[in-house]
Amino acid sequence: MKLGTDPEVEKFRADLADFLDTHLPSEADAMPRSRSSSDMPEWARTWQRTLFDAGWLLPSQPPEYGGRNATLPQQLAYLEELARRRIYQSFNPQGLGIIAASILSFGTDEQKRRWAVPILRAEITASLGMSEPEAGSDLAGLRTRAVPDGEHFVVNGQKVWTSGAHDADVLLTFVRTDPDAPKHQGISVLLIPTSTEGVTRRPFASIADPGDLDFNEVFFTDVRVPRENLIGPLHQGWTVANGSLGHERTLLWLSFAERLDDLIRDAPSREEWYATLLMDAQALKLLGYRQLSRGQQPAELSVLKLLGSEAVQTASLRALEERGADALVHPARTGPYSHMNNDAFITSWFERYVRSFAGTIAGGTSEIQRNIIAERLLGLPR
Repeated sequence: MKLGTDPEVEKFRADLADFLDTHLPSEADAMPRSRSSSDMPEWARTWQRTLFDAGWLLPSQPPEYGGRNATLPQQLAYLEELARRRIYQSFNPQGLGIIAASILSFGTDEQKRRWAVPILRAEITASLGMSEPEAGSDLAGLRTRAVPDGEHFVVNGQKVWTSGAHDADVLLTFVRTDPDAPKHQGISVLLIPTSTEGVTRRPFASIADPGDLDFNEVFFTDVRVPRENLIGPLHQGWTVANGSLGHERTLLWLSFAERLDDLIRDAPSREEWYATLLMDAQALKLLGYRQLSRGQQPAELSVLKLLGSEAVQTASLRALEERGADALVHPARTGPYSHMNNDAFITSWFERYVRSFAGTIAGGTSEIQRNIIAERLLGLPR
């Protein structure tokens, strides 16, 4: 299965290629590298604004939000072209793909102007405050409280695994506003500037590297947040959450396809696992194209997410094992450098493997995806 050739899509692809050929930053310009999910060097901010102004940042959006009302096949062509050239779409990926997109879906016109557009133009960066201690991927188990107080909410609680929070200007934060409501109700969403009194961010190292400071603990102590920073209806945060993760999942399979292609290129082998890698990469693309041709079915996206993330993790482990002790040398470079890409994609085999766990966790764990597939596609009981 592959989408047929469409003259409008091919013209769209050619126009994008011409734009990239003309405007792409040089390797020298891109020498300062991003240090976290919300750290954008000045060249990356300038590049993102260039994309926004030309309508190539989020092609599916209207021009006022950095797009050109692109169709889904055109969006696919856009992401394929970026992947072919190894261009990372944004060095504030959650800000672009989840937070700004959520504000555009659920925010007021004023919130779009005040928050979404500056994030899209890389004037500010944003991180996602979802996960909490003892809750993990169970968003409905969150305990961070937001109590109404006049024209403000007073927020108390803690988040964890908040990528890039120490470099972010604002957090899209999920809070409990009705403690007496059922578990999946009584949740609301607030935009909280990180400069607000009572917000404390503590970055901590990951298993990938002691110097890899992306994850954060974030503490809220009597943080006063204006009611105008409420995104979506009060107590309806579960709807916003599903929309937020929906933005992340729609074409997420393409990023896994890209990682599988990286592994095919960087870890050639005569062993059986490499044949499995080749088949998994092809199967993921074929299933993804079929999804696009039939229209997006949310439950079926879980199949793509599960297959892609697990295939990347399995192949990364096999590549590491085959290379033995040499794979543990760190830091190291295991693929060709591309100044417009994320450096983590070509780091040591050890780091590439341990980073693969993010794919099986972020956007809904593999266990959650299996539950969705079982209940919504196979009709099995809860």
